[in-house]
Amino acid sequence: MEDLSTRSDAFRARATTTLWRGLSRWRLRSLWWLARLVGPAVMQFSRREREVTLINLAQAYPELDQKQRHQLARNSLVHSSASMLELGFAWMGPTERIDASIIAVKGRELLDEARQQGRGVIVLAPHFGNWEILNFWLSSHFPFTAMYEPPKIRALDAVTRHGRERQGASLVPTNPRGVASLLKALKRSEAIGILPDQEPDWGSGVFAPFFYRDAYTATLLPKLVARTEARVVTGVALREPGRGFVIHFMAADERVYSNDETTSATGVNACVECAIALDPAQYQWEYKRYRKTHEEQISHPDFKRYRLY
Repeated sequence: MEDLSTRSDAFRARATTTLWRGLSRWRLRSLWWLARLVGPAVMQFSRREREVTLINLAQAYPELDQKQRHQLARNSLVHSSASMLELGFAWMGPTERIDASIIAVKGRELLDEARQQGRGVIVLAPHFGNWEILNFWLSSHFPFTAMYEPPKIRALDAVTRHGRERQGASLVPTNPRGVASLLKALKRSEAIGILPDQEPDWGSGVFAPFFYRDAYTATLLPKLVARTEARVVTGVALREPGRGFVIHFMAADERVYSNDETTSATGVNACVECAIALDPAQYQWEYKRYRKTHEEQISHPDFKRYRLY
């Protein structure tokens, strides 16, 4: 049975890699055209993606009527489809083409000033726009370290790692050893990347408001700031459909620097909300951001034993 599963994963990995390699040759305009076909199909036929997206949008934008939320959900799934279709472009496309696709970089001075002061930079990179393009740019211009969790199809690990590391990024595991590597990078006045909107394991987060509702949010950030005096910025690669990307770096909400974990987590979520405001359709609303609840935490009285850092 295990051999059958391994062969199945190997086949899917080869098929996926072949697809990415083929799409890496497409122009962004063509990839966007394809995403505009795939997105509505996902909206219609994928019940899970549709329902989670609509539930999250109802929470974030209660002022919208049903028709407006459906249109926003449809647009969001088009952008999510584009992000998937653009993986080959970001990981396998010629570097000169990717460089040319970055139309502008706004707020770079936030990173340069921090490093001139001898401080590391923590880039909060939410699931918005094309975060692989953001990784490409950061690792092209700065010593850059980010946490990495292997894909579910393990046979794709080598392809994924090569795509993310080819410009010099250093990927570290999502465990205490990886956290130690992030600390060392910050103490060397380098840049690191954190996914601020990914739900952590029990014991490694606190509940903090995100669009009017508590979401379980990682507490890694205040620990890194307290031990390194790093500066924090929010970074996204905003998609200009069919044309390219505009990278935005924005100063973080001041609450992220608080020693209080809940206050810091509230600031982190405010940073994500600020990024989403650039274009709500480009956020990955199909992620179950509110999966963990206060009630579930109560049923795990020893939840802190799961803490990773």
